[in-house]
Amino acid sequence: MDLSIKIGTNILKNPIGVASGTFGYGSEYEELIDFSYIGAIYTKAVTPSPKQGNEIPRIIETPSGLLNSIGLANVGLEKFISEKLPQCSKYSSAIIVNVAGSTKDEYVYVLEKLEECKGIWGYEINVSCPNVKQGGMAFGTDPLTVENLTKSLRAITRKPLIVKLTPNFTDIRQTAKACEIGGADAVSCINTVVGMVIDVNNKKPILPQKTGGLSGPAIRPIGVAMVYLVKRSISIPVIGIGGIMNAEDALQYLLAGASAIQIGTANFVDPSIASIIYKGIISFCEKEGIKNISQLHHYID
Repeated sequence: MDLSIKIGTNILKNPIGVASGTFGYGSEYEELIDFSYIGAIYTKAVTPSPKQGNEIPRIIETPSGLLNSIGLANVGLEKFISEKLPQCSKYSSAIIVNVAGSTKDEYVYVLEKLEECKGIWGYEINVSCPNVKQGGMAFGTDPLTVENLTKSLRAITRKPLIVKLTPNFTDIRQTAKACEIGGADAVSCINTVVGMVIDVNNKKPILPQKTGGLSGPAIRPIGVAMVYLVKRSISIPVIGIGGIMNAEDALQYLLAGASAIQIGTANFVDPSIASIIYKGIISFCEKEGIKNISQLHHYID
């Protein structure tokens, strides 16, 4: 069976990815899993300078989900290039670097430096970051800003350029179209949904930042619906993310129109989940007589 996926001019060996922020830089999992089942590792976000992240607590379990406020904690560009990239480049999975910034110039700077490095398959651009030049509003909530940012980054690289969309916007299709116009090769959807948990006894939010990003099974129906809508508004590939805990969840995204998927919160529950989902997709396709993963897109109008 052909599980390969084309994004831009590059090929992923299979549609299974592990989502940024849930898999570190790969080395954290290397003694626990078989990387041959993972088509792509989406690294922890890389910013120009190291970030300590937000105050603790940063993570709260919720019914059918996880609320996080990590604050893009990461080692920074210099240490990523010197220490982390050489480690993760040894894996058989494609390395897709998640890039973040607080201004367009920061995104451009990070991408220019990464273009000098070997071992990078492509980039995922996190547009859920606050744009400090627009009063802290997230890049991804303004289609024109997303389009301009994508154009600037497209001019730097010929590697696959994937923009990760935020669901915290009136119509995600507008942003997806802006990415396509700007020259993106694909979009990832969705990032986490804004949520809050309040400690009733203390009468205040548990997270110091008050709100956080909700992930896990609670958001899967939102993610599937947004993949369905986005896929029918653009011609470039869509990568589905949000609440994938098993093969059936992944297949919902693929049937909705996703070319590939990313596993996030489930990595914390079972580090071997990628291989389980991989085998489940194979089993389903064999049972249905499907020889190419892209055939799944044609079942739902």
